[in-house]
Amino acid sequence: MSKPQRYNIPAHSMDKLTKRKHCKLLGDQNLIQVCSNSQRQRYVTKDGKCQVNLGPIAEKRRFLSDIFTTLVDLKYRWFLLVFSLCYVLTWLAFGAVYFLGAWLRDDIVHAGDPQWKPCFEKVDGFLSALLLSLESQRTIGYGSRMVTAHCPEGVVLLMVQSIVGSIIDALMVGCMFVKISRPQQRAQTLIFSKHCVICERDDKLCMLFRIGDLRESHMVDAKVRAKLIKSRQTKEGEFIPLEQSEINLGYDTGGDRLLLVEPQTITHIINDSSPFWEVGAERLCKETFEIIVILEGIVEASGMTCQARTSYTEDEVLWGHRFESCISLEKEAFRVDHSAFDKTFEVQMSTDSAKERSDRLRKNSVTSGSLFPRECAQGAEREPQEGGGGGGEQLHSPAEEQEEVRLDYPTLSLSQSPPLQLPFPNAVNDQRNVACCWGFERD
Repeated sequence: MSKPQRYNIPAHSMDKLTKRKHCKLLGDQNLIQVCSNSQRQRYVTKDGKCQVNLGPIAEKRRFLSDIFTTLVDLKYRWFLLVFSLCYVLTWLAFGAVYFLGAWLRDDIVHAGDPQWKPCFEKVDGFLSALLLSLESQRTIGYGSRMVTAHCPEGVVLLMVQSIVGSIIDALMVGCMFVKISRPQQRAQTLIFSKHCVICERDDKLCMLFRIGDLRESHMVDAKVRAKLIKSRQTKEGEFIPLEQSEINLGYDTGGDRLLLVEPQTITHIINDSSPFWEVGAERLCKETFEIIVILEGIVEASGMTCQARTSYTEDEVLWGHRFESCISLEKEAFRVDHSAFDKTFEVQMSTDSAKERSDRLRKNSVTSGSLFPRECAQGAEREPQEGGGGGGEQLHSPAEEQEEVRLDYPTLSLSQSPPLQLPFPNAVNDQRNVACCWGFERD
């Protein structure tokens, strides 16, 4: 069986067909280059628009059942067209009815006859009937054209037009007010950082991004949440194109509730329940995903709920970076420098994933705890006495030995450091520093 023929694509042609993602690993001068499609379709744009086409909808009558929301969701050009047509069509419809009534009662034939008692005064054609309809509905009342008391049907028609006109006024003015004061416009002053960074905080691998508010009127009860959009294939072979996974931003500790007075740095701790638990620097360059960030809150001025969205693709997640500080103290007040809102700087950090870090730490802890089982069983160790005893041994309690360890390493606190997690650089080769239960110092 012959092997399939391979074709070599020139480098300049490959650059035209694909784009390259560059991920520079700290401590390594090489660049990991991963080819991806030339077009990256986002699920949500940076300004929060969802890139989902619903396609043809058969049951469009469902939109008419909620006509108010349908009108508010229309674009301004279509909304203004509907707004104008509602009034113009109403004037034309009632103008035609007025003209028909005047024609049936011979008011048009006897126009100008002082002896004739018309139903519609000064209506001698369709244009005058249209003016009567417009003046009646808008309550202009010039005084020349009017409905007289000689026909009850004219009075009923005027009452019907007044009711219909009031309904149209309430609907159109209400839609216009809601559309102008929609909280989506408030979302234009809520900003997100351009990039998302992964760095260490308190010896934990964390993912960070920033949120800010440009207005002095603050959001009330602001909350933030995030979703991971990623395609995957199940064990049964089913392909899930857009699977949503929750990213914990502190909802169990209240960290997702914000006082959005100054820019806030949102933290996601990458632990065993995080979708980034097994993602390291190298794998990050090869992954394809999108992080959707949703900020919700109540507008202080109107009391309406506002929602702002953005997204971060894998190209916008920076490994080994931190955000620059944008807060300073000036003249007894804190000052926000929005020019540094998106700025990051590179830090020296390992390229291992959180899972690899945890496995390495657990392995070191187990190895360190099994070095001196005899000392752990004895609980004390003898050393020569100083002075006239000559050759005697003095018994040191574990508390005294722990105090010696604490003096040797002043930065280590026994109340803060759990057993078997020793911050010594080389616990295997340096037996003096390691023993279980914080151990004892060897001679």
